[in-house]
Amino acid sequence: MASSSTDRIRNVALVGHSGAGKTTLVEAMLFRSGVLGRAGRVEDGTTVCDVEPEEQSRQMSLSLAVAPVEWDGHRINVIDTPGDPDFTAEVRAALHAADLAVFVVSAVDGVQVGAEIAWRLCEELDVPRMFFVNKLDRERSSFDRTLDELRERFGQGVAPLELPIGAEAGFHGIADLLTDTAWIYDSGHGERTEIPEEMEALERTIHEQLVEGIVVGEDDLLERFLEGHVPTVEELDRALLHGLTAGSVYPVVCGSASVPIAVDRLCQFICEIGPSPADRGSVAVRAGDDVVEVAPDPTGDPLAFVFKTLTDPYVGQISLFRVLSGTIRADDHLVNPRTGVDERLHGLFRLRGSTSEPVDHVAAGDIAAVAKLSGTATGDTLAPRGTPVVVDPIEFPEPVHAVAIRARTQADDDKLATALHRMQDEDPVLTLVHDDETGQTLVRGTGATHLAVALERLQRKFGVSVDVEDLRVAYRETILTAATAEGRYKKQSGGHGQFGVATVVLEPLERGGGFEFADEIVGGAIPRQFIPAVERGIADAMAEGGVVKGYPVVDVRARCVDGKAHAVDSSEMSFRAAGRLALREAMAAAQPVLLEPISELVVTVPSELQGDVMGDLSARRGKVHGTDLLGPTEVAISATVPTSELLRYAVDLRSLTGARGRFAIRAAGYDLLPGNLVDSVPARG
Repeated sequence: MASSSTDRIRNVALVGHSGAGKTTLVEAMLFRSGVLGRAGRVEDGTTVCDVEPEEQSRQMSLSLAVAPVEWDGHRINVIDTPGDPDFTAEVRAALHAADLAVFVVSAVDGVQVGAEIAWRLCEELDVPRMFFVNKLDRERSSFDRTLDELRERFGQGVAPLELPIGAEAGFHGIADLLTDTAWIYDSGHGERTEIPEEMEALERTIHEQLVEGIVVGEDDLLERFLEGHVPTVEELDRALLHGLTAGSVYPVVCGSASVPIAVDRLCQFICEIGPSPADRGSVAVRAGDDVVEVAPDPTGDPLAFVFKTLTDPYVGQISLFRVLSGTIRADDHLVNPRTGVDERLHGLFRLRGSTSEPVDHVAAGDIAAVAKLSGTATGDTLAPRGTPVVVDPIEFPEPVHAVAIRARTQADDDKLATALHRMQDEDPVLTLVHDDETGQTLVRGTGATHLAVALERLQRKFGVSVDVEDLRVAYRETILTAATAEGRYKKQSGGHGQFGVATVVLEPLERGGGFEFADEIVGGAIPRQFIPAVERGIADAMAEGGVVKGYPVVDVRARCVDGKAHAVDSSEMSFRAAGRLALREAMAAAQPVLLEPISELVVTVPSELQGDVMGDLSARRGKVHGTDLLGPTEVAISATVPTSELLRYAVDLRSLTGARGRFAIRAAGYDLLPGNLVDSVPARG
């Protein structure tokens, strides 16, 4: 595969809801371009992009995949992305490498939540957008209904460039509104012809509306249009490119990926009106405290950004990167500014799904891969030595769902941490933590599907078997009133014995007060050198657990007010034991209670779902503290909720809102557990 100049490269991310046909569209593009002799099928597990067994068994994409397509002298680097909301991080990574997002929308199902999530990410990252209305050959498909939904959700910048010819099973071509011509696919290939007579009036009306909408964005073109000049197709293409790049126009084309119909027209539109890396302009990078602009110039200093890391059982780590500047050649040395590691790019290659093709150089704007970089991860920059510029890393979503796992055997336990670390290279959202409070090992991710896939890969790729356990909650115990107790430790077993007596007053502190110790001994009732041992004994007993369910004790003040010692038998150990006994006895008399952890939530949902979400939070014993409008369609709800009620909130919120809700969570201290729920709390293990 020959190298392409920067102005003939198109980096395109296919985004949209799961099942809209993105992966099938990639197959159709590869087939129409001549790369494939026959398009694969998602149902058969034979597509280029879905290569992992978990993708094939679920018949859905779970990670991004790159498939270059050569078309009309251009290279289209197609990046297929997952549509399931659990894998939004993959979409975000793809958009960091893309100059254009093509939203694949089913004409049967219309605009779904996956498209809305991708749209929000494109707005955040300022990525140009266009639409491909797919599945027009299916029953119940409707281009007009889908177009209305697109305009309703994404504004009046949505501009159709094509109309379908025929409907459902009779769909067999498209009318090109820019050229006033039709493309008919009865023979399996597009044949250019005249607009069908029955469509002429409609096509002409929409063509005029389209031209008026396009020229409005170009002052010179608009002025000449008002003077009677009819814009040429080339002029309209240039105006569309400008509007698309500026984010004011969102072109809509249509077809069917499975037949395929009009996929060749999509490829042509991407080449004609899709922005190249040169059209997108410079990239802002940080050089120390300064921000500088780096142009996509093939003759400039080499600079690359790693947007995805893969692990291959034979090759090892593979880093997918986009060249931001310069031309990178095989065996070049570049430095990772984050780690300071000098990386030698031994062999460059292009990936098409799981197959690779070696290349000797990669120019600015292009996408390629390199294997076995020793210290480079997803989101890292590769720059020349002495030029420590850094591209802002990818901001991945916080993991908000967790499962507790236990290695099945000791051999599995020995391999677990290393295997999870290698999986994190591919999926930075995954986190592995050991919860010292509960003693459990937790794997965190974005949702149930995300974690289920991760555990399957853990077994398949790394041979590590784990069992999933119920999540435990780290409760606490405290007291409501003061109490006094004497801790007496006496032991005689020949020779020196053990003797220590400590009288302790236990008092409650405010929530979050922790532990305070006060030495109020007078007259030497306890020798000075033994008083710290009393404090350590009390602290030991607090950590070992209280008298309600055995959870750690917090928010108490212990005043050591009296005691007794023996000139021979007293020791640090005996007074430490006395302090422990005093704590337990005093706590039993001081109205011990359970405290439960509380989490602070900020839940962002569509405004029409505000009532449902607030009602659900109340049912979880939550307290809503306020709401903030986020634009015309979303609201952020702030609340505090017992952590035990949120163990599956990522899954439940997705179900409640149709995956349109999202949330951020953080620990917010402890609060009193209602007495009627104490019996439902398991004793500390």
